[in-house]
Parts: sequence; structure tokens; C-alpha cells
Amino acid sequence: MAEPRSGRTSAAGTALEKSLRVLEAVAAPGGPHRLTEVTATAGVPRSSTHRILAALAEQDYVRPAGDGRYGVGPRLRTLAALVVGGEPPSVERILDELREHTGQTVHLALYGGPSPSPGPGSPGSPGGISPGSITYVHKRESDQPFRTASRVGMRMPLHTTAIGKSVLAALPPEEAHELLAAGPLPRRTPNSLATVPELVAELAAVRERGFAVDDEENEPTIRCLGAAVLDPAGRPVGGVSVTTVTFLVPREQLETYAPAVRQAARALAPLL
Repeated sequence: MAEPRSGRTSAAGTALEKSLRVLEAVAAPGGPHRLTEVTATAGVPRSSTHRILAALAEQDYVRPAGDGRYGVGPRLRTLAALVVGGEPPSVERILDELREHTGQTVHLALYGGPSPSPGPGSPGSPGGISPGSITYVHKRESDQPFRTASRVGMRMPLHTTAIGKSVLAALPPEEAHELLAAGPLPRRTPNSLATVPELVAELAAVRERGFAVDDEENEPTIRCLGAAVLDPAGRPVGGVSVTTVTFLVPREQLETYAPAVRQAARALAPLL
């Protein structure tokens, strides 16, 4: 019979075992959970639990929620979506409806925190550290006679994508500025905004209008319009976008899709 777990008297496990038990305790229903709850559920000493939570929070797998509570972080949400390989039918229906309404390719991406970013030469390949990344977890192709290079599981930088810029704009301005200033801002195309002042001004405009546009900033001939998906606390967990090609859809037409994209983002929020 397995020995019962308790906060301070559980058998010593490996560092990995303890970390996984703490992560499971944070992800248990009813969160965010207090440190004492996580300690008791995981069966890991309080001092070790606190140290593990700090390390997991630094990597965005858990997120401090105030009052000594901890909740699931954006990178754990991203990992869960990639493992499952799909979302509930209601998510699929929202994305399908957006595709049918606009006639364009639709993406759903989750925000995973600072990570390696794609290089300018090959979409999805490593190219240094960016201020953050999004991970595509769903793609709905349009019926147009072209295909984009994006794919489910691909990570893309925040500062050159419509979803990424909408995520940055949904963060507190000082937090977004800190992320932008933390690392290099790779210029993926001649249109990329690659300096902190340029991006700060762009994010202010995104906040004002409620959506972001990637105007050939991530890939030549590709334009996207995106809006952030927010959690109950108002923090971005990802975003949704429509993708067009410049030689078929002018920017003016792309911006007419903004109300539908914003509505889809609001509808997706409780599902993510």
C-alpha cells in the first residue's frame, strides 16, 4: 500500500517528482490555491514547495495570483493545448464561424511567455530570444487558392504578429515595456517594428482601437488582424486572428473584419 502524503512528513522524492506533484496541485480544480493547500496536496515540505513554485513561476508554468495563491500559468496552458491536440467543439465552431464570415484563414494561438523566437530566414526555426512568443494551437484554412506557412505547434514572436501585439497591448504598459526592453527584437521583414519606441507607440494604438494588425511585418505579402483572448483577471492567455494576402485583400478590407475578430476573442475567453 502506498504511503499517504502529508505536508511535512511525506517520503522524500526526487526533485522532478516533487515538482510534478506541486504542478498537479496547482492545476487541481478550484484554484488559484494557497501555498498551504499546494503543500498539503502535493505532499512536499513547505520550504521545498515554495522554492518549486518560485521556479515554476519564473518559467510561466504557474502564476502568482495574490494573497499567497498560485494558479495555472500561460506556458502550462500552451502545453495542455498541444498535448490534447484540439479544443472542445465549441472552440472549433467559433473559429469556423469566423472563417466563414471573413472567408479568410483563422488562427488561434496561446501566449507562452519569453522563449526562443523564429529566425528571419525560416518560419518557426530558432533565432535567438525574443520578448515572448505565441504558439499556434489551431488553424482553419480558407478556401482561397493559397496557403500560409503557419502550422499548429509553431512558435512565433510577439512583436511581429497581430496576435502577439494584441497580447502585448493587453498587458500592463510597464510590463509590456519591460518585455520589449529585455531582449533583441528580430526584424523578420523590412516592415517589422524592431525598436522599443516604435513598438510602444504601436501598442498604444492597439489599445485604443482594440485590435492589432501585422502589415507584412512577420512575412512578406501576408497581413493579419488579431485580438487578445483574456482570462477572468483581464490578462491575455492568447489571441485569435484572420490572415490575408496583400494582393487579394487591401488593408481597408482587412480592418472591416475587426468586429468579428473581437467578438470571437470574447466568445473564446471562457473556453480557454
